[in-house]
Formats: sequence, C-alpha cells, structure tokens
Amino acid sequence: MATLVCFHAHPDDEALSTGGLMAKASAAGHRVILVTATRGEQGEPQPGVLADGEELWQRRVIETAEAAAVLGAEEPRFLDYEDSGMMGEPTNDNPACFWQADLDEAADRLAAILAEVSADVLTIYDDHGLYGHPDHIQVHRVGLLAAEKAGVTNVYEATVSRDRVLESFDDIPDEVPDEERPNLDDFDEFGVPHDDLAFSVDIADQLGTKRKAMAVHRSQISDQSFFLTMPEDRFAAMFSTEWFAVPGRTGTGGPEVVDLLPGLDR
Repeated sequence: MATLVCFHAHPDDEALSTGGLMAKASAAGHRVILVTATRGEQGEPQPGVLADGEELWQRRVIETAEAAAVLGAEEPRFLDYEDSGMMGEPTNDNPACFWQADLDEAADRLAAILAEVSADVLTIYDDHGLYGHPDHIQVHRVGLLAAEKAGVTNVYEATVSRDRVLESFDDIPDEVPDEERPNLDDFDEFGVPHDDLAFSVDIADQLGTKRKAMAVHRSQISDQSFFLTMPEDRFAAMFSTEWFAVPGRTGTGGPEVVDLLPGLDR
C-alpha cells in the first residue's frame, strides 16, 4: 500500500482535478490524504444553500469532508490560510490569505503532514495554477518546496491538456445557451500543451464517483449547473481522463497512459 497526498487550493478543487485518481487509488487499497490550503471563503454561494447565520467557509468544510468520504480519502486537513480570491482582487492583499503566505512557513505546514503520513506521491498544480488563480499558483510553489523538505520524490502537477479542451468545445450542442458557452479566449493559457504532459490516468471506472463528489459541493456547483446537467456521454468525454505533468519536464511528445501514477504502483 502506498500513500497519495493530493494538495488543493479550495474545497471542490479536489473533485474537479483529481477526484478520479483519488477514488481509483482508494479502490486499489492505497491510503488517500486530502490537504486543502484554504476553506474557500471567497466563493460565491448558490442561493438557498446556507443556513441562517452560517458562513460560507463553514458549509464548504462540511462539503469537503463529504466529498473526501465519497472519494475514499481520510478526513481532510486544512493548512488554515484564507482564500485569496481571483487574481487582481483586493482580497489578494489580505495578510492572512494563502497568496500572502510565507513560502517556508506554508511549506513547513505541508511537509509536516507529508512526513506524518509517509507520503509516497504528492499532487499539486502546474506552475500557473491551471488558470492563473493565485491560490493555485501558490499550491504549486508551496507543494514543490514541501516535497523537497519532506523528501517526497514522486510529485505530479494536476492539469489538463489545453489542446484537448479546445477541441472538446467544437462539440458543444447548439442548444446550450450563449451564457453557458465558454469564451475560448479564456483558454489560451489554460492547462498545458498536450506535448508537455507526462501522464494521463483513465478514470472512466470511477466517473460516477467523481461526478458524485462534484455534486456534494452544493454551495458552488448547482444541480442545474452545466457540469451536472450534461448528458452522461458528454460528461465522460470531458472528465474520463485526468492529466498530469512532471515539474520541469516538457516536450514529452504527449502523455504516457497509466493506470495509476508512478509511486502508487506497488
């Protein structure tokens, strides 16, 4: 049995980025640990989700625990930083936010967890945080330093194939309203080029589990959302593969298809 640690920025990131891998690793008998840097204070709650007097972060902590259970992970751990909000927002200047965190201090917090659980594999994000969110970028920076401090050598960047994402938009049905359609200009720097990916994990056998984990995050993902209302075949086309790069490695010629990431193969 190996130990997989998935390090994410906010609640719901785990389901979207590595939910299939987490479920697959758990089903194979591996230990799965979820670490989240923030409690997602800057999210926008769906109408009617919060109870009277309930703060968004409180609801998101509950949702994260529910999603972790769905994915077969242990009770989630938080690094106790605050959500920084989107890049360029005034919330980026909050001294308690993750974007403002001292890298050594934050890496020490994560490294302590990695050492405690004897981590074999750590997932983070690519160097631009998938789409430029400050907390995602910080996950990359903190994760690399923490892995170095804790001696974890199997480090993988959860990302997407930019080329495959752009191709998938060609098949969006005509009946999807304009306001639900993605702006392709937003995806020019989304993920990484296909030829820079190291591994792809086929998570088709855990697709239902991934979708269930996404649905648990009710405060952020409405049951009427584009993701949860798309037909099963469309959902499978978009989410049945999870993509990973290796820090510093480019020009791979495309990802190697693996059942589980190296380090979880024992």
